[in-house]
Amino acid sequence: MVEGMLELDGAALSYEVADGDRPTVVQLHGLSSSRASEAASGFFDWSPVREAGRRLVRYDARGHGRSSGRPEVDDWAWPMLAGDLLALLDAVAPGEAVDAIGVSMGVGTLLHAATLQPERFRRLVLVIPPTAWATRAAQADGYRQAAALAEEQGLDALVRTMTAFGALPLLEAGGWTTVPRPDIDPALLPTVFRGAAATDLPSPDAITGIRHPVLLRPWAGDPGHPVSTAELLHEQLPGSVLEVMSTPDDLRGLGARIADFLR
Repeated sequence: MVEGMLELDGAALSYEVADGDRPTVVQLHGLSSSRASEAASGFFDWSPVREAGRRLVRYDARGHGRSSGRPEVDDWAWPMLAGDLLALLDAVAPGEAVDAIGVSMGVGTLLHAATLQPERFRRLVLVIPPTAWATRAAQADGYRQAAALAEEQGLDALVRTMTAFGALPLLEAGGWTTVPRPDIDPALLPTVFRGAAATDLPSPDAITGIRHPVLLRPWAGDPGHPVSTAELLHEQLPGSVLEVMSTPDDLRGLGARIADFLR
């Protein structure tokens, strides 16, 4: 495993590269998560991709985990994060068309990047696509409320509120009952959430131009990641396969299914 730090405008991205066969696979986490947070929560397991012998690149988005950022709302718009991703690919996989796995916020980042530079990608995996278009406004209100709570009462108050909602039924049924703590610098957290509130997926017209093979893997029962987003994306992406995760075993098998799709 090789670790590095990529200096960008207003941020430094912490990343790791597990050696293996190309094409490279890059994995993008969700809002308030990180590489360490994913490992601690346990319900996203990317080890089957490594075990398949693939070169796997993982990184913490700006302001998350071990990456730094600045208190600028526009820095957390998904087109900005897409620029970060493309800069990282220039550094670790120059000139290579990569496979990519995006989770939640990572889906937004990845779709913007694929519309900007489609030649940089080979296959796309979109895991729990977030609210988008018609469903985005209500979610954005929630992010703004979370930003205000964190700003006025601190991170611990936000964590208590998040914990009070409990784990998703699918996660609870699988034994994943701990609500992950946001892995974001508390000083940046309100800005990050306000940036998330102000962004959205590319327009449907832009998405229909993505011609890559795409695997869509939403999970059931989560209003923050509604199956309806994945269904709309499936309609717009001509090369897509839609598979809803409705049981803990579906989630446990996610890594192996992705490894097979990317083979």
